[in-house]
Amino acid sequence: MQKRRLGSSDLEISELALGCMSLGTDELHAQRVIHTALEEGINYFDTADLYDFGDNERIVGMALKSIREDVVIATKVGNRWNEQKDGWGWDPSKAYIKEQVKKSLNRLGTEYIDLYQLHGGTTEDPIEETIEAFEELKAEGYIRFYGISSIRPNVIREYVEKSGIVSVMMQYSLLDRRPEEMVLPLLSEQGISVVCRGTLAKGLLTEKKWEYFSASFKKNGYLKYSSLELQELLSLLKEKVAPERPMTEIAAQYCLAQPAVSAVVIGASSPEQVKNNARAVQSQRLSKEEIDLIQELTRADIYQEHR
Repeated sequence: MQKRRLGSSDLEISELALGCMSLGTDELHAQRVIHTALEEGINYFDTADLYDFGDNERIVGMALKSIREDVVIATKVGNRWNEQKDGWGWDPSKAYIKEQVKKSLNRLGTEYIDLYQLHGGTTEDPIEETIEAFEELKAEGYIRFYGISSIRPNVIREYVEKSGIVSVMMQYSLLDRRPEEMVLPLLSEQGISVVCRGTLAKGLLTEKKWEYFSASFKKNGYLKYSSLELQELLSLLKEKVAPERPMTEIAAQYCLAQPAVSAVVIGASSPEQVKNNARAVQSQRLSKEEIDLIQELTRADIYQEHR
């Protein structure tokens, strides 16, 4: 599998990252999924301290322990479980970040985190204090590089101007083209990589047939697409763009065609899903004509909030 540089870092990451949130808590099954990812050439694994109350980090760390130097482990911080463990709040404070990194390191069973990411953020946060925490952790050797996970342009701009982030994880797909208006050009210009989540739009951009989608999609649609618009668009994409290719390939290749994008993070709950996703990422690139057609058929919406 091809690799790309992550921003200004020296990390070379596979174009497909395994989103580990979907692994579950069955350790043997999770290990099979992770080992399949390794066999497919994936070296980039994304988790968070929030997932399964930190158990996800522990499972990921155990599965990768024997090849730690050969993989890139990314995790996230900022969401704080309440005492009842039935909800969480937001805490981007320096004290919390510096306390939690040690817990993540312990669960992961590693001496350092390759990419430590702020798991959200608002303009009301103490951004300078948050940045200071990440910079200190980097200087102290606990983390190699840091980034943020955000879809808010006003937050992203603050970190671009004030911090040393190497990446931004954000929702981006051919059904959610909002980042194209201002965020992708800004990050590309600054040499900061985009790591895409939501590439498959909650399964809409797969081979799954419409009748098997959830009642929520059928009633409410997706983002600004109504249910009827979605059905028509998915049919048109399949018919006009690449009728002989799986929709998963089109979805992955559309994101990877953006200059700012270094990888797509796609979750998998089975070895078969990992293999399908790897095939999509390793498939033929989209032509300029195919990309133009996709953009003609889909909406170039913009962010209405957090501008």
